[in-house]
Amino acid sequence: MYIIIVGAGDIGTPLIDIATKAGNEVVVIERDETRANRAADEFDCLVLNADATTKDTLDDAGAARADALISTTDQDATNVMTCLLAKEYEIPAILSVVHNPEHMGLFKQIGVNTMQNPQQLIAEYLYRAVARPAIVDFMRIGDEAEVFEIVVTEDAPIAGKNLQEADQSELLDDELLVVAIEREENDHPVTPRGETTIKPGDLLTVYSGKGADPEITNIFGHYEDRTE
Repeated sequence: MYIIIVGAGDIGTPLIDIATKAGNEVVVIERDETRANRAADEFDCLVLNADATTKDTLDDAGAARADALISTTDQDATNVMTCLLAKEYEIPAILSVVHNPEHMGLFKQIGVNTMQNPQQLIAEYLYRAVARPAIVDFMRIGDEAEVFEIVVTEDAPIAGKNLQEADQSELLDDELLVVAIEREENDHPVTPRGETTIKPGDLLTVYSGKGADPEITNIFGHYEDRTE
């Protein structure tokens, strides 16, 4: 893909790293000279020390042939202006970071995919690591539902049961589903079926409509999770 990344700061820099390592053709636009020079030295991509809110800059960046533009600056106003200008080039995928939740409606109104306040997401992730140490990774869906990863312990109520038995024992229900299983002896994740037995040491990907509260993590043998 041909990707234009606006901003080489705390968010843009790791994004540049990921995009270039994945073999994409990347152009970076960074207004700050120090950041622009640092990105040019560190990454194998074209870096423009320029203002992304001008048409000339996007022309120089090759916006007319870009597959995606991602705006990562710390100013919502800059991100909005850049995305509005990018829309004129009919770039297929336009994404932006949004720092102020009150601005989300504006971005949606102009048809831009968004990621809300990365700092807030990091804070939530760090808090979860303390409050729910059993959770390996998680993603929130809506207000309550979550998809999370958790390891099954030796004394877990679900250990040794197949999914059908776990359902009959009311350990699982429509609001709590095992969607993938990773095992050390398997090269690929196991697709869960009714006869699939859950083993100690399994890394499960779980959907919970109620979130990953202690009542849920207890099922997988984690009793150390703290109450909120």
